[in-house]
Amino acid sequence: STMFLVGLSGGIASGKSTVVAILRELGCAVIDADVIAREVVQPHFKAYQQIVRYFGTEILLENGEINREALGNIIFSHPEKRQLLNSITHPEIQKEMLKQILKYFVLGYRYVVLDIPLLFETNRLPKFMKYTVLVYCDPPTQLSRLMKRNGLSQAEAEARIASQLPLDEKRKLASHIIDNSGDRESTRRQVLRLHARLEDSLDFLWARLAVGTVVAGLGGLVYLLLRHFIS
Repeated sequence: STMFLVGLSGGIASGKSTVVAILRELGCAVIDADVIAREVVQPHFKAYQQIVRYFGTEILLENGEINREALGNIIFSHPEKRQLLNSITHPEIQKEMLKQILKYFVLGYRYVVLDIPLLFETNRLPKFMKYTVLVYCDPPTQLSRLMKRNGLSQAEAEARIASQLPLDEKRKLASHIIDNSGDRESTRRQVLRLHARLEDSLDFLWARLAVGTVVAGLGGLVYLLLRHFIS
């Protein structure tokens, strides 16, 4: 059994959630970076304690959870505090993602999809992926969907789209494109073709770890995974 990583990204209102839903229907392993990012700042995680220590209890809600809006306002106007927050959360996010990758690896999945919204905005993340997939839609469709979905004016929607790397730029960086400009059935057919291609891929083969190595401990496995995906 072999496994490789597939990075999945898109743009606002491009339809990434639709593609993820189809992949899950097919039984694919999908790791959602946004979900993990929300989980690691919950009170029982190490990052929570560090965030409260550095940013103060004024960022907390009455139930003790972090007020994401209040924290967002702080880091928006202070780049150095944004860097501090990233230095706290990113290692914890990576640890959780590695744990999930390890789980799917041991279970024998052919590939794992990492759903990462800012995949193409970084220079570091794509190098860990064997393939990268962009969920694309043409600019007029993207604008129309965003206005309808969020109840925005054209100017408001255009401003939000302009704050991201344009889909046409991301398209040049992706190894595979899912064009979600049409209806769901068209998108589904494309996802099915991609899934079949990935399942049949002979690239990036590597042997599964022996059961004895698994028993040896999570720390050793994480180390091996880090060595493998960084190399």
